[in-house]
Amino acid sequence: MITFETIRWKNFLSTGDQWTEIDFCESPSTLIVGDNGAGKSTMLDALCFALFNKPFRKINKSQLVNSINEKGTKVEVCFSIGKDEYRVFRGIKPNVFELYKNHKLVDQDAAVKDTQKYLEQSILKLNFKSFTQVVILGSSTFVPFMQLQASHRREVIEDLLDINIFSNMNALLKDRVRSTQQQQNDCGHMLRLSSEKLTSQNRLISSLQEVNENRQEERRQRIQINEQKIEDASLRHQKLKDDIVILEEQVGDTESQRKFVRKLRQGQADKKSELKLVAKDLKFFKDNHTCPTCTQEISENFKEEQVTTLTKSGKNLATEIEGYAEDIAEAVQVITKMEEVSAKLYETRSDATAAEREVVRLEMENLEINKQILELQDRPSIIEHEKILETLTKEHQKTEKDCAAVSQQLDEYQVVSTLLKDSGIKRQIIKKYVPVFNQLINKYLQSMDFFVNFTLDEEFGEVIKSRFRDEFSYASFSEGEKQKIDLALLFTWREVARMKNSVATNLLILDEVFDSSLDSSGTAELLQILRSLGNGTNVFVISHKGDILVDKFLRTIKFEKVNDFSKMSDES
Repeated sequence: MITFETIRWKNFLSTGDQWTEIDFCESPSTLIVGDNGAGKSTMLDALCFALFNKPFRKINKSQLVNSINEKGTKVEVCFSIGKDEYRVFRGIKPNVFELYKNHKLVDQDAAVKDTQKYLEQSILKLNFKSFTQVVILGSSTFVPFMQLQASHRREVIEDLLDINIFSNMNALLKDRVRSTQQQQNDCGHMLRLSSEKLTSQNRLISSLQEVNENRQEERRQRIQINEQKIEDASLRHQKLKDDIVILEEQVGDTESQRKFVRKLRQGQADKKSELKLVAKDLKFFKDNHTCPTCTQEISENFKEEQVTTLTKSGKNLATEIEGYAEDIAEAVQVITKMEEVSAKLYETRSDATAAEREVVRLEMENLEINKQILELQDRPSIIEHEKILETLTKEHQKTEKDCAAVSQQLDEYQVVSTLLKDSGIKRQIIKKYVPVFNQLINKYLQSMDFFVNFTLDEEFGEVIKSRFRDEFSYASFSEGEKQKIDLALLFTWREVARMKNSVATNLLILDEVFDSSLDSSGTAELLQILRSLGNGTNVFVISHKGDILVDKFLRTIKFEKVNDFSKMSDES
């Protein structure tokens, strides 16, 4: 049984930034009064919003936020089921949805919609429609059971009888049936594919020996080609080694030759310096007639003697310089030839090394090829493929077995699906309870002095007959008579819920029921029914008729507008 304990809200509709709290268990009967627009029905919207994320009345979610404060909308509902205590906290601006069980927050990693589904299906075992049929009877936006579509009527009854699990199971089963049908469709393809694999593997094994021999022959030919290459490379390597010996003899000492060139160039430079001095002295004796130091006149004989001697010396120096130039050119030529021989020697050594490496590489390659030939001879791949064939055979047999199991499973699913359909187990359970429904409905109708024979069929269509067997429909009655039928259904559903202990609850809220179509006798009859519900029921009646009903209830709560905000006061 669901025992609703407290609800509180703030910044919700016309309520301001102060908590408004109602204790559901304080009194077995509570009257809620107030002027129009004072906020009497706010509790209904807050309760439905907290539990189902939608108000009782047709109000947009954004309109639930207090229009003055414009934020901080919060609603909190506490209830218990058996030994477990629950608290639901929901807010707008910011958006909040928290579910607590025994003071511990339920896993918030799940999506909000999953948490909501968990709250409705696993905890409350009520959706919004069922909740409004069992807990709340309203006069304005409420849709009575008889005005619901047939599918929605079924939802309510399935919740009451706690048989919606069969609908959930059927939905899950449909997914499994679709999946299994797809598996069955795939089975033929899988079997054909498996058979083709077996045929292909047998063909492969049949030709494998021929392929093995071809591979061996191919490798033998490669060995022969490599052996010829080894012979050629060895001959080339030997010739290069011979060339290296010759070149090493020709290369000479280039460094000694370079030193000799430097010595020649120095000797040449010295002679050029001497030649410059001779040329200077020669120019002096040709251009001067007196000594610049002592100013004595230089004799012509002396000048001629000196010119002759200096000219001869200059010619000798020029000849020596030219000789140096020829020696230097010859020595440079020798060095150039030595460098060419040295470069040729380096290249020949590189070629010899490459030839030697090629021989080694080819010999290693032949060793690897011989190893491959031995592997082909000693461990033929046919053995491995025979193992593959064995595996494929087992897989084919398993596929056949699995496909047979899929077919059997699909047959079983079809049987279970038949049982889970509305015409199956649920129909049998509903068929069992329909007489109970009808007995209770008529009991409550008679207690309100409405003497008709009201019958619901297994599809929840009504058959209503008068004492004189005249047939009527729900729509043919007056509003007051319709309300008596609605009340009778409400009390019936609550009684069935109590009997089944499925969605039984302590809370019953009647919104302006006494204000609409009930006459004085109907009011008295309804009050009598409410008093007969027992101590386990906490009745809340919202009404404008406070002056008439106040003495009929143990507790009175009044709502009024103060400075555009709803305020609640307990006038018990």
